[in-house]
Amino acid sequence: MVALTLTLYLVALLGIGIWAQRRVGDSEDFHLAGRRMGPVIAALSASASSSSAWTLLGMSGAAYAWGLQAIWLVPAVVSGFFINWVFIAPRLQPASHASQALTLVEFLGQGTRAQHESALRIVGALIILFCFTLYVASQFQAAGTAISTALPITSTVAMVAGAMIVIAYVFMGGFWAASVTDALQGLMMLAVALILPAAALAAVGGPAALWQGLVALDDPGLLRLVDQPSLLLAMVFVAGLFGIGLGYPGQPHVVNRFMALASADQVRFARNVALGWAVMIYIGMVIVGWSGRVLLPELASGESALLVLAVDLLPAVMGGLITGGVLAAIMSTSDSQLLVAGSAVSHDLRRGRISLFADRLVIVLLGVAALGLALFFPATIFDRVLFAWQVLGNAFGPLLIVLLFVGPVDGRYRLAAMLTGALLTVLISFAPQAPGNAVERLLPFFLALVLAWLGARPARA
Repeated sequence: MVALTLTLYLVALLGIGIWAQRRVGDSEDFHLAGRRMGPVIAALSASASSSSAWTLLGMSGAAYAWGLQAIWLVPAVVSGFFINWVFIAPRLQPASHASQALTLVEFLGQGTRAQHESALRIVGALIILFCFTLYVASQFQAAGTAISTALPITSTVAMVAGAMIVIAYVFMGGFWAASVTDALQGLMMLAVALILPAAALAAVGGPAALWQGLVALDDPGLLRLVDQPSLLLAMVFVAGLFGIGLGYPGQPHVVNRFMALASADQVRFARNVALGWAVMIYIGMVIVGWSGRVLLPELASGESALLVLAVDLLPAVMGGLITGGVLAAIMSTSDSQLLVAGSAVSHDLRRGRISLFADRLVIVLLGVAALGLALFFPATIFDRVLFAWQVLGNAFGPLLIVLLFVGPVDGRYRLAAMLTGALLTVLISFAPQAPGNAVERLLPFFLALVLAWLGARPARA
C-alpha cells in the first residue's frame, strides 16, 4: 500500500511536468511563469521551496537531539517568513515587474555601470551554483532515506530514482511545473504536520506524559530552554538561531515567487496563507521530535524519527502519505533550486543568449553533480542545508534590503556587499563555532548590510 501511494504521487508529479510543458513558450514563462502566478500557488510554493527536507527531517531531528531548546527554532524560522512577506514581497513585486528582471541576480545588478553589472551577474551566478549543488545534494540524500525506509530498495537506488523524477519534471515544465508541484507538495507537508504530531502525542499519552517522558530520560540538557553555561552564551545561541530568519530575503528560489506574482494586491492574501502554513509546520515538527525522543530513545539518528514514527504509528496508507510528504519537502526545494541554477547560467551568465534546450541541459548537469555529491560525500541534512542557506542569505539579502528600502547602490559597493556576505560566511564556517552558529549567521550579514548602505548614500548614488 505504501508503494502504491508513493507511485501514484510520483506519477502525478510527472503529469504536472507534462501539463506545464505546454505553458512554456519563452524564457519568461520558463523562468518566472510569465509573471501570471496567483496568490495561493505563490504562497504555498514559496513556503514549500523554502522548507526542504531540513524542515521535516532536520528540524524534527534537532528537536529529538536538543529537547526543549528546539522550541526557539519555531519563532526563529517563522520570523523569516514574516520578514519576506511583510517587508520584501510588497516592494519586490512591483519593482521587479517595472524592471522586467527575470532573476534575483539580474534585479540586484540593474542600474549600475556595465562592468559592475557584468561582475555582479558572474559572482551571483557562481554563488548560486556553489550553494545549490550542496543544497540539492542534501535533498537527494534525504530522498534516499525516505524512499528506502518505505520501500524494499537501497538508499542508493532511492536517491537515483528521486533525482531522476525531479530533474524530469523541471526539465519539461520549468517554473510552472516547479510552482504547481511545490503547491501540491506544500499541502502534503501540511498534512504531515497535522497528522503525525497528533498521532505521536497521542501515543506518548498527551502533553503531560510527554513532559514526564522527557524527564524520565534523565538528561538535564533536554529540559533546559537554552542549554548553555551562561546568560551571555544563551543569548548568543538564541540570536544565532534567529539568524536563520535573516537569511530568507536572500534565497533566490523563494523571492522569485514574489517576482512572479501577477499583482501587488495579491501579496496580503498570500502572506496570510504562508504565515499560517509556517506556524503549523514548524510547531508540528518540534512535537514530532520530542515525542520521538520519548518513544524511540535509542535511534542512531534523530533525523529518522519522523519516518520511523510514521511506520510504527500509522496505517500503511497514512504511512505512505507521510513518506510522500517527506518527498514533497525534498522535491519542492530541489526543483526550485535546479530551476534557479539553470537561470543563473542561461540568464545571468549568458544574458539569455542560450536556447531553452541548453537551459534545460544545465538543469540536468547540476542535478547529476548534486546526485554525485549526495552519493559519495554524504553529510547531515541539517548542517549542509543551513550552511548553503546562510551563504545565500548573507550574499544577497543585505543588498536586496538596501535596494528596496534605501535606494540605488553604487556598483562597487554592491559587489563588495555580495562578496563579503558570501566569502566571510564560508571562512567563518571553518572556525570554531559560537552557540547557534551566531557569528557565521550574523557577522557577514550585518557587514554586508553596512557596505550596501554606505554605497547608497546620496554622495555615492
